[in-house]
Amino acid sequence: MTNQPPAPEPAAAAEAPTEAPENASPDTQLPGPRQPRTPAQRTTLRSDLRASWPDGLVALLVTAAVFVLLYIRIRNKTSSTVSVMPFMADAGGFWMYFLSQAFGWSALLWAWITVVLGLLLSGPRPARLPLSGPRLERLHRTTSLNTIALIVAHALFFGAELFRHDTAAWNSALGTALVETFVPGGYASGTGQIAIPIGQAALYLAIPLGLLFYVRHRIGPKTWRVLHRFVIVVYVLSIWHTLLYGTNVWYDGWFRTSIWLLQLPIAALLLVRLLRPARRSEKLPALPGATVSRTGWALRLGGRLAVVGVMVALVVVVVSGNDGGRSVPPDDTSSTHNHD
Repeated sequence: MTNQPPAPEPAAAAEAPTEAPENASPDTQLPGPRQPRTPAQRTTLRSDLRASWPDGLVALLVTAAVFVLLYIRIRNKTSSTVSVMPFMADAGGFWMYFLSQAFGWSALLWAWITVVLGLLLSGPRPARLPLSGPRLERLHRTTSLNTIALIVAHALFFGAELFRHDTAAWNSALGTALVETFVPGGYASGTGQIAIPIGQAALYLAIPLGLLFYVRHRIGPKTWRVLHRFVIVVYVLSIWHTLLYGTNVWYDGWFRTSIWLLQLPIAALLLVRLLRPARRSEKLPALPGATVSRTGWALRLGGRLAVVGVMVALVVVVVSGNDGGRSVPPDDTSSTHNHD
């Protein structure tokens, strides 16, 4: 009785190629070696930050273009900002404020893009969409990160402008600027008493909601999905902040109406996403049953009806032109027009 050769080590067996016996026919299917499983690569914040630079560069270019446009309009006294605050006709003296405005407008645009991409991902995807699912999802994440960066830049330059024009000692001026910019209730001037806290709420919600994706394996995918739905609240707060405090859209006119008009695609995509969600568990059955309780069914139906009501309201605003703006003042803008 001959001794059997020792069996190879598991690692060596996995690496050794399987050779067919000399008398095996070409059609014989031999099992190949079992390959070790490699864990799926988890998307990290670092990898998305590296991937976000092209999108961020475009955002900076858009911000620069908006700043130039605002600067020229201020210098030519064709901007509504000059009517709201005549002392800001000195474009060079308040360039930080106009740069803050430019970052605010690009942040709003990037937030709009992020919400649209998110709704396309969570609802029925158009057949002719040029981006694949993974590329669309990555773009959604990178635009989200850049939206947060743009909002932070908007707030920082607003605070820098407050600090720059404060005549108190530098430490007192810095403290006042930080409080007025980042502490709810710290800004106590006219409409800013309401508009600034709304913007602060958008900022303080955007940061955790945008970054929770990268710890979803810790909090659980279900919890993450529930929290992620509140991103739409951040967007609504941003729009509210803009319409309430944006001096460029302070008065009635096509520019303010166009902001309302841009919300129609968001509302339409949200309604389609609610009616035809990508996840089967989120679909609304005809009647409540075993899968959905009566309370859950009523809440889902109420959400869909609420979105329909929002769409109707948006159409009425756009068609009628009653968009909540102030009446345009006389051509003579030498008088003050305070935020009240």
